[in-house]
Amino acid sequence: MGAGQCVIAKVFSKIFSHEALETYLPKIQLVIQDTLRVWSSHPGSVNVYCEAQKLTFRLAIRVLLGFRLSDEELNHLFQVFQQFVENVFSLPVDLPFSGYRRGIQARETLLKGLEKAIQEKLQNTQGKDYTDALDVLIESGKEHGNELTMQELKDATLELIFAAYATTASASTSLIMQLLKHPAVLEKLREELRGNGILHNGCVCEGALRVDTISSLHYLDCVIKELLRLFSPISGGYRTVLQTFELDGFQIPKGWSVMYSIRDTHDTAPVFKDVDVFDPDRFGQDRTEDKDGRFHYLPFGGGVRNCLGKQLAKLFLKTLAIELASMSRFELATRTFPKVMPVPVVHPAGELKVRFYGLDSNQNEIVTETEAMLGATV
Repeated sequence: MGAGQCVIAKVFSKIFSHEALETYLPKIQLVIQDTLRVWSSHPGSVNVYCEAQKLTFRLAIRVLLGFRLSDEELNHLFQVFQQFVENVFSLPVDLPFSGYRRGIQARETLLKGLEKAIQEKLQNTQGKDYTDALDVLIESGKEHGNELTMQELKDATLELIFAAYATTASASTSLIMQLLKHPAVLEKLREELRGNGILHNGCVCEGALRVDTISSLHYLDCVIKELLRLFSPISGGYRTVLQTFELDGFQIPKGWSVMYSIRDTHDTAPVFKDVDVFDPDRFGQDRTEDKDGRFHYLPFGGGVRNCLGKQLAKLFLKTLAIELASMSRFELATRTFPKVMPVPVVHPAGELKVRFYGLDSNQNEIVTETEAMLGATV
């Protein structure tokens, strides 16, 4: 590992450390609560996948990057980001009105918006009660005598948003769909929350959520593990062959790029029984189907190059599950569930329309606390 890679590894170890996750958690919870409150105040149903994309974008902007943007600025930036994402893989044909041209224009607009937010962040350091990912990147550059340029900060910011956006929105949508399909799982989850003093009278008890507390919820962990086994957001990844080897009679030369399939691995691994069934108990202490073998279960990849943000992603999904379990009710607004498409990430082929009902009885207090903690109108 080169010196540059060592620096990057150290930076990300700070960004996703236990201490960092502990400071992110209250903000994550408040962003989720506020989002669910908006969903429940909607007079009709909401399109969950679209709203989940807005939620994860907002999470990246508010919590991971610590930007203080108004709702109007945030919504505009989200629309530009969506246009960028929709055209990022277009054929590189630079013609007027082509997807490639729209993608380039969206990226330029997006980077201008990010530069404005970064400059405001650098100028306004008062009232900050935690260190976010962008703070760590900035300070790390100074510590190593290589202060990041504005272009490097913009590129790093865009990468963090991109990394947190599509996969987390996919998993969030799958979580809601599976809780709707399996009410017994939702009720068992509520029982665990009640048993651990987290859920009382249909609300999450104030101050009840800490990283260690969430980590101790065994059934919740099983639910998220099973979600990521059956609905891994991405299909696989690439690796470079470091040493020539043989697989099933075929020689794979050193230097080749190979693709491994996460979904096929989960579908064919002999340790999993009834692979098409959503069954969180397969990860329970009595069965532990993921313990036999090293690479049968790899929703975040495997080896030393697995997903650096996996702990943050799991923390977000677990917090979302806890908040969903604390709601009075949410129900499918259509007769049937939409089919699921596997590319580019797992997502509903049509709209997953869901009606959400009241979150709790203390909405005004929570809104005030949200504004105070995030330092912006949320």
